[in-house]
Amino acid sequence: MKFRTMMVGLAMLATATASITARADAELDKLIANPANWAAQAGDYANHRYSELKQVHAGNAKNLQVAWTVSTGVLRGHEGSPLVFGDTMYIHSPFPNKVIALNLKDQTFKWKYEPKQDNNVVPVMCCDTVSRGLAYGDGKILLQQADTTLVALDAHTGKVVWSVKNGDPKIGETNTNAPHVFKDKVITGISGGEFGVRGRLIAYDLKTGKTVWTAFSTGPDEDMLFDPATTMTWTDGKMAPVGKDSSLKTWKGDQWKLGGGTTWGWYSYDPKLNLVYYGSGNPGTWNPSQRPGDNKWSMTLFARDLDTGKARWVYQMTPHDEWDYDGVNELVLADLNIKGKKVPSVVHMDRNGYAYTLQRETGELLVAEKFDPTINWASKIDMKSGRPVVNAKYSPATTGPDVNVKGICPSALGTKDQQPMSYDRKSGIFLVPTNHVCMDYEPFQVEYTAGQPYVGATLAMYPTPKSHGGMGNFIAWDAAAGKILWSKPERFSVWSGALATAGDIVFYGTLEGYLKAVSIKDGKELWKFKTPSGIIGNVFTYLFEGKQYVGVYSGIGGWAGIGMAAGLENSSDGLGAVGGYRDLAKYTDLGGTLFIFALPSNSQATGS
Repeated sequence: MKFRTMMVGLAMLATATASITARADAELDKLIANPANWAAQAGDYANHRYSELKQVHAGNAKNLQVAWTVSTGVLRGHEGSPLVFGDTMYIHSPFPNKVIALNLKDQTFKWKYEPKQDNNVVPVMCCDTVSRGLAYGDGKILLQQADTTLVALDAHTGKVVWSVKNGDPKIGETNTNAPHVFKDKVITGISGGEFGVRGRLIAYDLKTGKTVWTAFSTGPDEDMLFDPATTMTWTDGKMAPVGKDSSLKTWKGDQWKLGGGTTWGWYSYDPKLNLVYYGSGNPGTWNPSQRPGDNKWSMTLFARDLDTGKARWVYQMTPHDEWDYDGVNELVLADLNIKGKKVPSVVHMDRNGYAYTLQRETGELLVAEKFDPTINWASKIDMKSGRPVVNAKYSPATTGPDVNVKGICPSALGTKDQQPMSYDRKSGIFLVPTNHVCMDYEPFQVEYTAGQPYVGATLAMYPTPKSHGGMGNFIAWDAAAGKILWSKPERFSVWSGALATAGDIVFYGTLEGYLKAVSIKDGKELWKFKTPSGIIGNVFTYLFEGKQYVGVYSGIGGWAGIGMAAGLENSSDGLGAVGGYRDLAKYTDLGGTLFIFALPSNSQATGS
């Protein structure tokens, strides 16, 4: 009887395993495994932004030339990157969120999709009308429109297969994130933290568009998909259950309903653990005196089961955020050598200026160090509690509302915003685009009105004083040791996503419009090219007909470039960014062009 029971159990397990395997998108797995393609926004599920291609390398990068260009026809900030596989490139634009399928053989358009969206969406988009890109899976191109419509397009024809709405722009809910395809699901989030939006992550069935699960960042345990006994967090030097009502206890009354914690960043996935990783944004309002408590689980790193959405572990980086240190930046999965042991890790460079390395299965805190030594809002992260040791001098909650707290570093832009880093698999180094900006911060009382800004602070931004005078650095980071290996100063914040390759090069763009190639070893500049507009897009690469190409969008915008993109002039506009980046207009202008680079035929093999 026991034998028969065991055999039935094994049969059921085998069936379940086969079902899970069958649900995985084998085609997407195959496309990602081939370095000729760029089939996901990060190139893979782990957010490495790394390519095994090495036809372009440190010895010949100086010979890169423009191969071809194409305009998107839109003059706002161009973030993200196209997707490339087979003989087709899929291009996206900011609002109105065009999608273009382009034939790589002759750069002609196979099809174009331009959704009809209400222009009233634009005023409730916080920091420009950007879109961070497309996803692919099950023969579909996935587009997350600004108006919160998620659309699945037939990759061959551009026809709509299905569409769903995941928000309401009338109350300030919009979308700027790229959807991500993991196994049989499409993962997407929500924007609108400055409008009293309640953040959440949503999983849809890739084939049908039906909602599989919704996980809120704040509120009751059942809304957040928390099990109080098994959802773990770091406390007192160890992992422990979060306990019942872990979020509700940290908000005054029903403030969690307007609590922010939006999810507009990047998502990663570990197929072996079946866990999705992401970060939640700032709490609302920006006036910390109006929302006492830790405001959990805003400003938090999450690990969730892909199939159920259930939270495995959480870690709040900035409890009771007082500075808008939005926590949505990407989590990069890597196996690191820490104290002589190979540890499955997740690495996150937060807006608050601290870089975190955690054990990605358990959530154990391993490393938390400054990746800009000039930040001053907190002196360190207490490794036992996991909490920052806040400097009262730079704490708006301590000084109270209507007091202008000066000299806070970093600014609300953070030491790094959503512009994604890359991970060099050869050296184990993380290559990170950063901001080098401080601020003055004056909170004030604000009342909630649906669809109206719910900010409650006035900001002024400027380069970090007594430093190199610029507003950015591009750095190499050792995530196991928690230290900077080299740093390359830039005039303005480095707002583009980086790309590392097996050719020992890392590429990134600058706000003035330069695409640069530098040595991963020491940061030495190997090549640069001035495009017509500032670069806030993410660099990508692919191989077509035996030739490696490197590409990036040229189109200023985003938070740093919002003054130029939206025609704003007052220094306090753009949540303080307009004044900080006023000089940017002397170096670049609006754009909306995709640039593709390649080596001349005679320099590919010679390294000349």
